[in-house]
Amino acid sequence: MASDRVTKAALAAEKEFSKFLDELNQYEFMKVYDNEDQVPDNHNATRTVVQQSLGVYSLGGEDQSDGTSHSEAGSVECVVNEVDVGQPCLACEDKCTGFKSHEWRSTCSVCRCPRELHDIYNDNFVNVRDRLGWRRDDDPQTHSTKEQTLRHGYSWVPAGLTRDEIEEYMEQLPNHKVPKLNSPGEKYRDIQLIYQLPKQDLSSEYCKSLETSMEMKEFKVFRELRDSIAMDMGVVKPAQNNTSCSNCSGEIEGGELVVVATKLSTDVCYHPACFVCCTCEELLVDLTYCQHSRRLYCERHYAELIRPRCPACDELIFSAEYTKAMDQNYHKDHLACKNCDKKLIACRYILKEEHPHCIPCYQELFAHNCEECKKPIGPDYKDLSYKEHHWHEFCFKCFECEKSLVDQPFAPKNERIFCADCHDNNFAARCDGCTKPFKGGMKKFEYKGKQWHEECFTCMVCSEPIRNKSFIPRDEQVVCVPCYERDFAQKCTKCSGVINKGGVAYKNMPWHRECFTCTNCNKELAKEKFTSKDDKPYCADCYGDMFAKKCCRCTKPITGFGGTKFISFEERHWHSDCFVCYKCDASMVGRGFLVNEGDILCPECGRN
Repeated sequence: MASDRVTKAALAAEKEFSKFLDELNQYEFMKVYDNEDQVPDNHNATRTVVQQSLGVYSLGGEDQSDGTSHSEAGSVECVVNEVDVGQPCLACEDKCTGFKSHEWRSTCSVCRCPRELHDIYNDNFVNVRDRLGWRRDDDPQTHSTKEQTLRHGYSWVPAGLTRDEIEEYMEQLPNHKVPKLNSPGEKYRDIQLIYQLPKQDLSSEYCKSLETSMEMKEFKVFRELRDSIAMDMGVVKPAQNNTSCSNCSGEIEGGELVVVATKLSTDVCYHPACFVCCTCEELLVDLTYCQHSRRLYCERHYAELIRPRCPACDELIFSAEYTKAMDQNYHKDHLACKNCDKKLIACRYILKEEHPHCIPCYQELFAHNCEECKKPIGPDYKDLSYKEHHWHEFCFKCFECEKSLVDQPFAPKNERIFCADCHDNNFAARCDGCTKPFKGGMKKFEYKGKQWHEECFTCMVCSEPIRNKSFIPRDEQVVCVPCYERDFAQKCTKCSGVINKGGVAYKNMPWHRECFTCTNCNKELAKEKFTSKDDKPYCADCYGDMFAKKCCRCTKPITGFGGTKFISFEERHWHSDCFVCYKCDASMVGRGFLVNEGDILCPECGRN
């Protein structure tokens, strides 16, 4: 069949094309300078590259004239309706008055930001076949009309699907990438159309750098090869059998919607969300893909596998020679200063924010002024900086002694810099002990608003440094714990040990709590009732048993604790409560009484 002949021819052409690319990768680079004086020394260098023509691989012959080539004779012109002039910059915002195209760069001539950082959009409905310059297909299985697409509520839908299948497909995409009308997904598609299908890759009409007829021919050959053997649109259809996604290897059940890239293989399928460019990993816009070495690419990144892209103008390079610098490829005249557009071939330049600048522009825009001599610090000098201040290497010196501070410790003071010695002598805090300054790295001990060197913060008794040990303040000075305990601390009257806490005072004498005990039974007397005998403490029980008078009635000791009153008569003693009539138990306190053979009787009982 004709389609089989074309497929075989396309595969053969791709094989030849891949062979050509392998040969191209073996080409050597050569440096080109006008004379030896122009050779850069310790600066970024450029090199000129010679590339082989693609013309020898252009498609020809009867097999290539079949209707499968999208760029065949009679194909329509690319339709691109991008609105960029006057659009605001998304990076500069109000600083940019609106996009104005640079003469040859892909930047804004007003703010110098890249074109893609401006709010560029496609005017009206975009049919991707029109953008590619491919003839529209009236088959509803392969093409959705504008009316059908908008009726479904999207800016693009896969062709050949029912409404339910369209919704099923869209549900599998990330929410912010679903091209629903008036949604972030619609804006996302618009951006990807501009980025993945750059207009300068699609038609020579949008190329500013095709200067010769040979370059125009090379562009045409590139487009024919791309459209014939690599580029196509994915087809969405139900999976015939249980299979797996070629991207994520996830399972796909029979009947589930998948995307098939027919130019890659009819047996390979993808989840809708996995049909992405393997370089930028973005969804392939409107299912438009290019295949190379059995991998999927958007047109932009596929083209960069075949031809180098100039980062200055964002166009593919079709000239026989081009410049290689900073691991990127430039048109010969496009390696230029980002600010003034001066050509930098065989010239010294400096990278700033990944863009080359000539020496004068770099000094004007980015070089810092030296704090000392107030002159700009050029690229031939070291720029030494501290916070917001900068110095030439030879100007970075102490303000007082003018000693160089390169690789030396320094300290700032009053917008000046000083070496460590001059700073310490003039500004450093001083020790209250020796009056010498504190130098960098020294330990400082502070107490009650005063400060000392480590070796100056000493005990007033033994003069040993306190360091990190405990101390006790005394008479505006400090004493180490051993000296304090030996010379100043209170000592227990009983054990002579130092009383650190919880002591007891009795008759102006200090005791440990555990040492202040009854002389007889050793019971602790703290918070207990006690009395003394011959200056010795006794608990109430021991004192009563050993020294107190005994009640003649109850025989218990009369101690007097708690305000107890007692009665004495002829060397006999009674508790006040026990001084009662021995017969009727009437209290005799404050009354007259009789004594009968030692017993106390009330007058009534005595008369009886």
